[in-house]
Amino acid sequence: MSNAQSPPDRQSSDRFNEDKASYTLRGADQPDIEAGIAAIREVVQTLRPRPGVYRMLDARGDVLYVGKARALKNRVANYTQVERLPNRLRRMVSQTRALTIITTNSEAEALLLEAQLIKRYRPPYNVLLRDDKSFPFILLRSDHAFPRIQKHRGARREKGNYYGPFASAGSVNTTINALQKLFLLRSCNDGFMARRDRPCLLYQIKRCSAPCVDRITPEAYGELVRQAKDFLGGKSGAVQKEIETQMAQAAEALDFESAAMLRDRLRAATFIQGSQAINAEGVGNADVFALAVKGGHVAIQAFFIRGGQNWGHRAFFPSHTDGLDEAEVMTSVLAQLYEEVPPPRLILLDRALPEADLLAEALADAAGGKIEISVPQRGDRRRLMEQAQRNATEALERRLAETGTKARTWREMAEFLELGEAPQRVEVYDNSHVQGAHAVGAMIVAGADGFMTGQYRKWNIKTAQTNDDFGMMREVFERRFTRAQQDDPERDQGMWPDLVLIDGGKGQMTAARETLEALGIEDVALIGIAKGPHHGRDGREVFHFPDGREKMLPEASPVLFHLQRLRDEVHRFAIGAHRAKRSRAISASPLDEVPGIGPARKRALLLHFGTAGKVRAASLEDLQRAPGVSAGVAQLVYDFYNPSA
Repeated sequence: MSNAQSPPDRQSSDRFNEDKASYTLRGADQPDIEAGIAAIREVVQTLRPRPGVYRMLDARGDVLYVGKARALKNRVANYTQVERLPNRLRRMVSQTRALTIITTNSEAEALLLEAQLIKRYRPPYNVLLRDDKSFPFILLRSDHAFPRIQKHRGARREKGNYYGPFASAGSVNTTINALQKLFLLRSCNDGFMARRDRPCLLYQIKRCSAPCVDRITPEAYGELVRQAKDFLGGKSGAVQKEIETQMAQAAEALDFESAAMLRDRLRAATFIQGSQAINAEGVGNADVFALAVKGGHVAIQAFFIRGGQNWGHRAFFPSHTDGLDEAEVMTSVLAQLYEEVPPPRLILLDRALPEADLLAEALADAAGGKIEISVPQRGDRRRLMEQAQRNATEALERRLAETGTKARTWREMAEFLELGEAPQRVEVYDNSHVQGAHAVGAMIVAGADGFMTGQYRKWNIKTAQTNDDFGMMREVFERRFTRAQQDDPERDQGMWPDLVLIDGGKGQMTAARETLEALGIEDVALIGIAKGPHHGRDGREVFHFPDGREKMLPEASPVLFHLQRLRDEVHRFAIGAHRAKRSRAISASPLDEVPGIGPARKRALLLHFGTAGKVRAASLEDLQRAPGVSAGVAQLVYDFYNPSA
């Protein structure tokens, strides 16, 4: 038994750095439930009734489940009473061989840490929010005299005001376009702005005030920025009245050009208000969630309301929900969602949650104040909730229809490719290079639910000869499947493919087949996809089988479109990897080869001498005279380029 802090969990968040302990205990690797019960019981003896988070681990150390508890000792002990557990949790206990425990100061902290760890490890027995697309925001920068308005994803490190989340890139792009017409704020980057000597097209079409060439004063631009902040902050009505007043004053002063410009801005404001399919007037800042269930599948519809404006809606389809209470599913989804985006002060739900108060307490810090979680019963909020419920039901029905179509396509694909059953994991391979330079191999992974982007892989080609496509394919397959044999020799971790597709014809097929045979692998289905007799101009492809046979599909076949989409995705990924490698090579400096020389010294040498070639040809005395270069560094550089001196 070990009793020490677990480094990965200690690093997960500074919020959980007080009074933590982690215990890891491994039971015998018996293939039955008794081994799991024994491991759990041994851990229970060390626990106290304190709040915290526990992780169930299998014999390989992979996370099976992450849970939180108000009293760890009581909660973990429940797993030893297997007769009271549903079948799902019995299977989990039978696979459990170790536990890791982290204590926290409160159950609210445990809830937040649980959401973090679920997002990191994606355990198979937890409810998972499968949508891994980040949410876009509008960023109004504050680090420039003329702030820029732009779309933003990812960590919010830049200085400025963030507005969001928006449900999709489409909704944020539409809003930014309208805001440019309304407030004439620039969207170009600082470098582009600095190089301008005349207004760009956006000024001509009245979507920018051209601060780059002084067509507007900093004070007037600052007023536009203030109005934009007010509008995005929920004061859209006040901003519209202000523009109306300015338009009337311009008309009275017979300044019809300014009045016309203000009229166009007012129309843009009206467009933003009127283009929303969801009436959120009077709601302020709130997120609205409704859940629908059908046939064992769950959909959660979310509306994002900010400043009384609808900033889009998105449907989530969480996985691993079988046998779980709907309120538990909703709580888990909300905790994981708000791990990524800041919560509003008001969250409206279509059902009461037993842990609503706990969730509100956990999210209060991120929201900057007290959070209200409520179920609306009447008025505008209730009508908004009913609309969310309808959308949830419709989204789930569309999802089920799409799933049925996908399942049929996968079955037909398996039949055409002569597989025993529809594959669960398909890997697609391609190489990319330019005359052998900067060669990379790429693999994408797809399943019945779509592309598994987190499992994409790329390889820098090391041993294959220039322009040897077949050799590159051999190298990629050898590296990929040698690693698979080492990491998953029993093939029980779900990381072996049921089907391998190769972007290529007979040559690539032969190279891949011979490589697998040399590794002793003979039960992986291989198919090559090559252009048809008219080189793909007619949309046809030829499918090459390992035994030399070739087959084709009808032009309008859904299976053909599906296989082409898989091939196109790996082609896109391979080209992207190749371009990134080529860009790094272009930007590399010969000074990168000198050991012990950091970026600052390289920059100092290049600034002083102008080119890497002049650095290479410089004498020791010249190197020593370079600003910021010590005698030791100068000697290192000189000795590297003059080894015989």
